[in-house]
Amino acid sequence: MVDPASHATGCHAAGHYHHTGGLVLSSRPSRPGRPDSSSRLARRLTQLYGGLVLYGASSALLVRSGLGLEPWNVLHQGLAERTGLSMGVVLTVVGALVLLLWIPLRQRPGLGTVSNVLVIGAAMDATLAVVPDAHGWPLRIAVLVAGIVLNGAATGLYIAARFGPGPRDGLMTGLNRRTGLSVRLVRTAVEITVVVTGFALGGTVGVGTLLYAVSIGPLAQVFLRVFAVPAASDGSTVVAAGQPRRAILRR
Repeated sequence: MVDPASHATGCHAAGHYHHTGGLVLSSRPSRPGRPDSSSRLARRLTQLYGGLVLYGASSALLVRSGLGLEPWNVLHQGLAERTGLSMGVVLTVVGALVLLLWIPLRQRPGLGTVSNVLVIGAAMDATLAVVPDAHGWPLRIAVLVAGIVLNGAATGLYIAARFGPGPRDGLMTGLNRRTGLSVRLVRTAVEITVVVTGFALGGTVGVGTLLYAVSIGPLAQVFLRVFAVPAASDGSTVVAAGQPRRAILRR
């Protein structure tokens, strides 16, 4: 969800970074007075919204496989079962509520943050409306694998656009800054909590949940390299090597 990784993503402010495996994407905006060229901006916007739409579609495929969901979508599905709302609507509402938690954490949302809340849920519901449940093990496994790979591609697309993290990722980096706990520990604690809560509410946990957890990082790393936006002529860094102080693996 939007819910990503994680589904690697970091804060939008200067000095914070996106990170997956050995690849680091700086989220530092272009220098004042030197905006992106129109072609670069068009590419970044295309990647942002294309990635968010594909992320919602990939999550819907995991739902249709019936073999397990990403951690946050386990919670979204459980809440949908209890409330009668669609998963996409629940994802959007939860994303908005999580975004409110950014206020005491002093996190700053970007265009990508707000778009994450609005686009992924709508894309998920639209895909669920046209894609039926998969039946039979071969088809279910194929849909699961397709969903995970597409999710990795979607992650690479929208993170490489560098318009800010999703609300859930920003929550984790914000908690990291405020508590001093490692991002890995914060992420693990948060995602265990949402999985257990979602499962108790009726969300689906299965082999797909485990497969997603172990594969999304490497997949995101590959697609971040594929979709990395070329460096701007103003000297701002788009792709850099090194290990930042704060980094978060995608949901």
